[in-house]
Amino acid sequence: MTVNPSPGRFVKVRRELHQIPELGFQEFKTQAYLLDYIASLPQERLEVRTWRTGIFVNVKGTSPAPRRRFGYRADIDALPIQEDTGYDFQSTHPGLMHACGHDLHMSIGLGVLTHFAEHPIGDDLTFIFQPAEEGPGGALPMLQSEEFQDLRPDEIFALHIAPEYPVGTIAVKPGILFANTSELFIDLIGKGGHAAFPHNANDMVIAACQLVGQLQTIISRNVNPLDSAVITIGKIDGGTKQNIIAERARLEGTIRTLSAGTMDLVKSRLEAVVSGIETSFGCRAEIDYGSNYRQVYNEERVTGEFMAWLRETQGSHGVTLHECTEAMTGEDFGYFLEAIPGFMFWLGVNTPYGLHHAKLEPDEGAIDVAIGVMTRYLTWRSEQ
Repeated sequence: MTVNPSPGRFVKVRRELHQIPELGFQEFKTQAYLLDYIASLPQERLEVRTWRTGIFVNVKGTSPAPRRRFGYRADIDALPIQEDTGYDFQSTHPGLMHACGHDLHMSIGLGVLTHFAEHPIGDDLTFIFQPAEEGPGGALPMLQSEEFQDLRPDEIFALHIAPEYPVGTIAVKPGILFANTSELFIDLIGKGGHAAFPHNANDMVIAACQLVGQLQTIISRNVNPLDSAVITIGKIDGGTKQNIIAERARLEGTIRTLSAGTMDLVKSRLEAVVSGIETSFGCRAEIDYGSNYRQVYNEERVTGEFMAWLRETQGSHGVTLHECTEAMTGEDFGYFLEAIPGFMFWLGVNTPYGLHHAKLEPDEGAIDVAIGVMTRYLTWRSEQ
């Protein structure tokens, strides 16, 4: 039985997808590409459903009464980043880039789907091509959809590329892998005026600068040092001209914690600090937490079985298992894992540039590695 019937085939798929990055719930070209590819596969056992810009594909098992259904999820959206790679297949959409590896995630998902469309197993398989992972969040509404309920798997799996690991490395751990995350948007509204008359205005640039410094004390003075949490302000926007006192300022950032309780604590303290800024500067503030993602928590039993299987098989397939530590990255796959046992793992792609970097150039050799791992693993799981 051939795991990858056409070496290089899914590298080509990745490169074609890389050229058409689209933001969350705007993945129209991406969805069309995926549907065209899926239509080229043997259709005897496939059931295809669309949900907004996402896709469900069920592969019916060969057993007259399949015991269970396994799920595999790949995210499909991109980021608002201007690409700066050396590729001759760069993004054709200005200001947009697959800078988080979702082009690889999709090509791997199609590779695994192709294998099982041609070589079905006894159990059913549901492939989920999910939109809007980067925002505003596609996992939770997709999980709640009627289409998902009809094809709900008993166990679910996913991967994420990892620039820091060599190709061939699978990094995973039971328990928490990725953090709870929340977007953060704070608008400060004061009173604008002429730069020469500051006493007649209420400067929101000053208020914003004070707020940024105070926000950093929340982690250092409210969170247990043995716990982990992060507040990052990644963008500040305020004012209109150098000689006009700013009436408004906007802070944009993210909160990340390793426990849901700590997220609640951080938000409570943040709201108290912002309230203090309102009092101190006589201004008005508005807080929006945007998209909130659950922690990615790998179910211990299923993850342990996967790791044991990898240890037994890694030598014969050039794959190395690495038991990693948790990371403060966020992933809305956590919503799926909250409802269904399963796991996510890091896939080594060996590049010096990190996730969300304009020069991210993953080693495409990782595509066949991942397809091989998942096709062998799902075949093995179906036989247990």
